[in-house]
Amino acid sequence: MNRSKALKIILPILILALAVVGMRFLISRRQAPPRLPEENRGALVEPLVVTKGDYRVEVAATGTVQASQEITVSPQVSGLVTFLDPRLRGGGFFKAGEKLFEIEPADYRLALEKARANLAKTELDLSSVESRARVARREWEMLKKVDSEPPSPLVLYEPQLKEAQANLASSRAAVSQAELDLSRTAVTAPFDCVVLSENLGPGQYVRAGTSVAVLADSAIAEIVVPVPLAELAWLSVPRSDSGRKGSPAVVRLSGSGAGVAWQGFIDRALAEVDPQGRMARLVVRIEDPYLLQHPRHPGQPDLAIGSFVEMVFRGKLLKQVVVLPRQALRDNNTVWLMGDDQLLQIRPVDPLRLENKTVVLGSGLNPGDRVILTNLSGAAAGMKLRPVTGEGFTPCRDPSAGWPKTMWPPTCSCCSS
Repeated sequence: MNRSKALKIILPILILALAVVGMRFLISRRQAPPRLPEENRGALVEPLVVTKGDYRVEVAATGTVQASQEITVSPQVSGLVTFLDPRLRGGGFFKAGEKLFEIEPADYRLALEKARANLAKTELDLSSVESRARVARREWEMLKKVDSEPPSPLVLYEPQLKEAQANLASSRAAVSQAELDLSRTAVTAPFDCVVLSENLGPGQYVRAGTSVAVLADSAIAEIVVPVPLAELAWLSVPRSDSGRKGSPAVVRLSGSGAGVAWQGFIDRALAEVDPQGRMARLVVRIEDPYLLQHPRHPGQPDLAIGSFVEMVFRGKLLKQVVVLPRQALRDNNTVWLMGDDQLLQIRPVDPLRLENKTVVLGSGLNPGDRVILTNLSGAAAGMKLRPVTGEGFTPCRDPSAGWPKTMWPPTCSCCSS
């Protein structure tokens, strides 16, 4: 074996041996790091400081708009249509007393003149019979004897007088009927209305009793709203004969946004419960649904019949209650609190009302208590907590609704901007 080949074998072995010796030397001189006590900082939670205040109960509902009254127009006399208002078509509006259409009145004027002439004749006949009756009684008075019997009614013209009086009454009734028929040739709107449909044209011959148009009240609309029976305790529902207004309501077209709204109120409750859902049915009254008397906001449509709407009732005012997000209420009507010692407390509460996003508490919490909103797995009393800053509740005044609300999280236009 030559020398270069021996170096190639011995040199790597020597390097490995030196590396092993050096590593063992370093390991023997190593010192273990000092042990530090482990600190339990607690679970990270979001606390909400409790405050008390007045809270207006809100009840959400949906319904379909319908007319407060709807009628079918039918003429009471027959004839040719000589006048037809151009607005008498679907979507046209009329004020009470405005003429819708007119039937040719010539025949009815002639009938009135004929009735008046017949009345004059019967008045003359009655006057003539009365004169003959007075003459007959005077003659009988002159010729009667002391012990004579009463005269026959025929002698004194009593039957003839009654017949003449009856003919006069009949003639007067005929004149009144002719005047009434003449007035009925002009058909007018019975109330402020909108035309839903019509089937009429100029020159068309119409018969009495034939349906020619359908009208709906344009001044007042109604919405029949199904509401759970449990919600009635939070609302003011007047009787139909009380003359009072019930709880106010803000009505919006479904999907129209917060800016388009009508103000209404509960007018009455229907006498029966919905047999399918076992829900009470309230009637909400909306005045001026077509905005004929009030200014129209930009982009605001009509509250037309058949529209599907969403509404929020303004219910009773609860005094000095605590309003929390729904997530703060735990099992068995309890809430989690963070004590001054940063430990978890479990406290029972008295929920007055559960809503979609909030819970209203009547008792169990005091102002200044810190309610835990974070969900914790394996939560138990005495568990150590660590707070983070949270937004909490944001009082909001929704400008379209017109009353204070409490929202979580703050997503309305007036809070998010």
